[in-house]
Amino acid sequence: MKNLINWKLFFILVVTCVIASFLVMPYALELTSSEDEIKAIDLVLLAVQNLIMFAVLVFLGLILSKKVGMGLPILQGALEGTNQTKAFKSIIMPSVIWGALAGVLIILFSLPFNALIPELTPEAAAPAIWKGFLASFYGGIAEEVLLRLFVVSLIVWITFKIKKTEDGRPTNFGVWLSIVLAAIIFGIGHLPATAAIVPLSALVVTRAILLNGIGGVIFGWLYWRKGLESAIIAHFTADIVLHVLTPAVLLIFQ
Repeated sequence: MKNLINWKLFFILVVTCVIASFLVMPYALELTSSEDEIKAIDLVLLAVQNLIMFAVLVFLGLILSKKVGMGLPILQGALEGTNQTKAFKSIIMPSVIWGALAGVLIILFSLPFNALIPELTPEAAAPAIWKGFLASFYGGIAEEVLLRLFVVSLIVWITFKIKKTEDGRPTNFGVWLSIVLAAIIFGIGHLPATAAIVPLSALVVTRAILLNGIGGVIFGWLYWRKGLESAIIAHFTADIVLHVLTPAVLLIFQ
């Protein structure tokens, strides 16, 4: 049990996910137009709920990712005493570029939908910029832990049990299937927030799956090829483009 996972890494991921869950609250509350007063007991219950949920997800994610050759190689190496400065520097710029590209692609692909669903245009749906900035930490950290470290690793592990390469590794098909399925789940997971703004329809569901799927595929590929650290940086960058830079530019030109 002691050597089952890196417990320092487990603790870091769980704590940062719980913190990120609180940072997203101002953004989420504005999206849902909630005017209910948040009591101290509600915050305590939320913290306990998130602590339990992420503890389970991180624990399973670290076990599964290790079995299929994925995970957080840079952070884990650093925690084990290996100098990872060069490795970390090598992923920063590519991750930022891929994240910015994901954000731009999402904006471009959203344009046809904006004409048909004006309630979901950036200027109509975006909360305050500072709330978008805080929410970006949730997307970058918590969503990547949930969808890449846990979901992608889980599906890859399942496909690995069904078919593996001659050298005992997951097949490329199995990995890509896992990345795409996780991206679809990522899109579906955004539907409750979307439903708070506009009634769900086939068009709205298609939009959510397509736009979020773009990011999901890119982040999943980075997780596979470079590690979760790269996916986290890319996702955070994409959210900054979508929730900070885009609203700021629209504000300037209003």
